[in-house]
This record gives sequence, C-alpha cells and structure tokens, in this order.
Amino acid sequence: MRRLETSNEPVWDLNFDEKGHLTAPEKEDFLEQVIAEGVEDLFIFSHGWGTSEDSAQELYDDMFPRIRHAATGSAHIGKVGFAGIYWPSLWFPPTRATPSSAAGAPQAASGAVVDLNAGTAALSGSEIAASLQPGFADPAQRQAVMEIGELIDEGEAAIGSAESDAEKEERLLQIHRRLKSLLPSEPNGEFEDSGETALLTTSDPKTNYQAAAEVFGSAPPGSATQGIGDWFNRAINGAKDVMRVLSYTVMKSRAGDIGRGGLGPLLESLRGQSSSVRVHLIGHSFGARLVSFALSGISAPTKSPIASLLLLQGAFSHWAFAHEQDNPFGSTGALHGFADRVHGPLVATFSVHDWAVGVWYPKASFLAGEDAQGKDAGRWGGMGADGYQAVNPLEDRAMSADGNTNYGFTPRTFYRVNAAGVINDVEGQSFSGAHSDIRKNPVAALAANAAAAHA
Repeated sequence: MRRLETSNEPVWDLNFDEKGHLTAPEKEDFLEQVIAEGVEDLFIFSHGWGTSEDSAQELYDDMFPRIRHAATGSAHIGKVGFAGIYWPSLWFPPTRATPSSAAGAPQAASGAVVDLNAGTAALSGSEIAASLQPGFADPAQRQAVMEIGELIDEGEAAIGSAESDAEKEERLLQIHRRLKSLLPSEPNGEFEDSGETALLTTSDPKTNYQAAAEVFGSAPPGSATQGIGDWFNRAINGAKDVMRVLSYTVMKSRAGDIGRGGLGPLLESLRGQSSSVRVHLIGHSFGARLVSFALSGISAPTKSPIASLLLLQGAFSHWAFAHEQDNPFGSTGALHGFADRVHGPLVATFSVHDWAVGVWYPKASFLAGEDAQGKDAGRWGGMGADGYQAVNPLEDRAMSADGNTNYGFTPRTFYRVNAAGVINDVEGQSFSGAHSDIRKNPVAALAANAAAAHA
C-alpha cells in the first residue's frame, strides 16, 4: 500500500497475471488493509491497451488526486481509497495513421477524418513480434510470435522473386497456422462481438489477408492492378494487419478473463469481509471490458459491493449488456444478466474523436461483416463510439467541459455520456485519435458524480 502524496488516502496496486491471478499484494492483506483504513468508497481503476506498469502508474497518479478533489464535499461519499489494476495488455508497436488518399473520404460530424490508413506496412514482422512477444507468458506462444515475425520478413524478401504461387501460398499457410495457434478460446460465448475471429480462423488466408490489407490501408498503392504475382505483396502486408487483429483479440479475451476470474471474486470476498465498503469501478479502453466482466465473476447481487460503473471509451461491444430485442446478434449480450451487480448507475462515455474505437474497432470485424447479418447498422460497434445499446432503462447525457454539472444519475440506470466536448485531443495520436484523452478534471468529476449516486 502507498498513499496519495497530496492528501494521504491509501492506494493499492493490484497486479494480475494474464490468467486473472492476483500476484500482488496477497489477497488477505489487501482485504484487511481496506477495512483497517476505514475506507467507505473505494475507487478501482483499470488501464487499457499497451500500457506499461510505469505508464499505468502515471495514469493513476494523475487521475486519483483529481477524483479525490472532485469527491471532496460530497455528502454521499465517505472516506475514500484507491486501487489501480495492472495487467499484461499487449498491443501493437506505434504506427502513424494517415488520411486516405481516396477522393471523398468520409468525415465525422466534427470534421475529423475517419477513413484512415493504419500505417501497418511501415513495420517489419520482427518489429511487430518484438512488441507482442512480452505479452505472452507461455514459451511456446512466445516462440510462435517470433516465428510469425520472421516468416513475414522472409515473405517480404521473396516479393518479386521467382518463387511459384504455390510456394508463396505455403508461406502464408505457415504464418496462418501459427496465428491460429495463438487464438484464445471463447468461454461461454463470452465474445459477444467476435467478428475478428472470422479473419483469424479463415480457411482462405490468400484471399482474406489481401482483403485485410485493403481494409487497413496497407495494400501497396495501385497494387490491385499491378498484375500477376502482386497478390503476394498485398497478402504479406495483410499478414501484419492480421497480427494487429490477433493482438486485439487476445487482449479482449484477457481483459474478460481477469475481470471474471480475478477482480470479480476479489470484490465478492471484500463484500464478505465488510458490507460497508462501496466499490466504484472505472475502466479505460480494454480496461473497461475488464471491470465490466468483473460483474460476471460475482455470484449474486447481494454479494456485490459495486456501487457504480464508469466505462471510459470502452473498447468492447456496445451490445455487451443488451437485451435480446433490438440486438442484431439475436441474443442477450454477454453481460445482460449481470448488470444487477451494480447498485448504482452504469455510465459509459463516447466521443466522435476516438478513432481507436470508432474507426479501427469495427474494421477488425470486416470479414464477418460481409455476411447478411453483418449489414445491420452498428453490429460491430464499440462502447466508446456510441455507448450502451439495447439496454433499459437508458438515458443520455453530455459531459460538461467545466466539470461542474450534476448529471442527475440514479441507481440501476444506464447512461450514455457524449464526451466529444472534452475527450477530443487528437494531436500526436494519428492512430487512436482522442481515445486516451481522459486525464482531465471533467472526467474525474464524472466519476465522482457516478459514485455519489449509489443506492
């Protein structure tokens, strides 16, 4: 345990491995300390993708004092404590996305370009593999990642060579076999929007890797008309994009595993130790999926200490909590039956300036989107693009730029909060846009408002 430098509130660093095991601190030590400190309102925050331990701590060290300040004076918030979750959130090496060169590229209402080139082609296979490999603990998986990188680089070297099409197709098959070996399982249908698995399990990598290059903008300029043999150039570049989709899929699955198998049971144990501690869950990006799936790891509403849920630019399906009616998947969302674990409001922000969720999230499911059902509007949409869908009761709000708005939250109600007026800084973030533009006082005020609305 450590403490906020400015106000001395306790802070716990909760470290989980990729399987959801709490590796530090000891579970009993954490529970005993929370109670001994007299904490009444415990804010638990989970970082999102590609976040190192140092950058996660920087996020928490920035946001926790802001939340503490925003909560000061609230009659509905008692003695506060904070916990930051640290989890292995592998991601891709940084790429510089650029506007599409296509004439008439679509734009968001804000004027932000939404037709982008991901910039994946500029990376080597080895660079991608070196970035992803530390995210896997299993030696065999780490080896498979490195082999994929090597095979991609060897494939690039073979572009324009005298190799036959059959030999080039065999190269792709070797890459694809290793990619499939890294694909996580889908327990209990947890992947409520698993469109990206259609690409990773395809039986025709030659065709679909080329399609991936087109969708992510990695196809060489004019390659579609350059003649016989050029398919391999497109396909090898597409293999890099498929690695991006793999990373996205593994991370999404891992967030669910840690939430359901790690955080959820920990919170149920906390409730068993004390009924007076209220927990306020906050998650950013894939961390939003982690804290959401913690609900499914709590066995009953009466065993849940969760008093509010705040999802900041969530990188998971906006259908996750959906009822069957109006859900294009034709079934309830993976978390539909667990919303009652939250005794206060369920809040989700969205912003048109978030390109990570608004642009790249649905592109990861492009192949599945070619089927008849995939034509349904928003089928592959993300929480950070437009908030909860097909839930009830549901209300809309807009984030106040000055952070002083009383949102009028009430318990057991879903809220979509349009944060475009605050989460909007895209400078220097050509791939993700404003996805991580959350270190702001209005965001902290939103968290405090949600916490104060507990039952």
